[in-house]
Amino acid sequence: MMRSSLEIYDLASGRSRVVLQTDAVIEAPNWAPSGDHLLVNGGGRLFRVPLDAPRLVPLDTGHAMRLNNDHGISPDGKWLAISSHRGRGSEIFVMPAAGGTLRLVSPDAPSWWHGWSPDGTRLAYVAARNERRVIDVYTIAVAGGEETRLTWGEGHCDGPDYSPDGAHIYYNCDRDGHAQIWVMGADGSGQRKLFADDHVNWFPHPSPCGRHLLYLAYPPGTTGHPADLPVALVLADTQGANRRRVLEFNGGQGTMNVPNWAPDGSAFAYVRYEAPGR
Repeated sequence: MMRSSLEIYDLASGRSRVVLQTDAVIEAPNWAPSGDHLLVNGGGRLFRVPLDAPRLVPLDTGHAMRLNNDHGISPDGKWLAISSHRGRGSEIFVMPAAGGTLRLVSPDAPSWWHGWSPDGTRLAYVAARNERRVIDVYTIAVAGGEETRLTWGEGHCDGPDYSPDGAHIYYNCDRDGHAQIWVMGADGSGQRKLFADDHVNWFPHPSPCGRHLLYLAYPPGTTGHPADLPVALVLADTQGANRRRVLEFNGGQGTMNVPNWAPDGSAFAYVRYEAPGR
């Protein structure tokens, strides 16, 4: 049985290749800056997938055994940010990329990691605060300290990811009705919607080369970002123009929740899933 198929799409050829298939549910591939492996989660754990011999290699995450799919690798490849539950909701930790001691970064819960600034100094994430369930975008220094709130309850804001120059943050927000792709300055200034269409659009990821923007498009009327729906991966330029649906398959939650580009911007990783009832 093939439940999850971890794949890579090459922009030059316009074709995908299968990296790994498993009967387990795996999610949210990151591509290491070294280019030699991917990182995925599954069953509350984190796994490295070497590209020269693809397999699920468990990573030591210490006491964090209830990971969700919000994780990522620092620009220098030395550190991981993970999101894990330990009784009060998701919290963000930083740890060595090879595994080891965890350091709590998020000042409160729930908090879900989503992006790492290109200079390696700040994390972008979403969080709910003060017993409210409104999800907003925040940033914080990797070293910890006070968090900076960038959105203020204008809608459900999610999936923040830095532009390769660190000047902007892309995110999705439903403040005008349903989730669309937005961009703002890294300090929260100049918030604007890139485009508007009928699809429910999540998880924008700009390419490291600065030429492309990739996002996940759900069918019109979708609520949240569920699993097991017919979705599309859409490529656009960084201003949201020239949009084209490059892949369509069964997916959603877990397909590409976090940054998933190859270091040179030539390809991206994603997960598709066996359709329900098959």
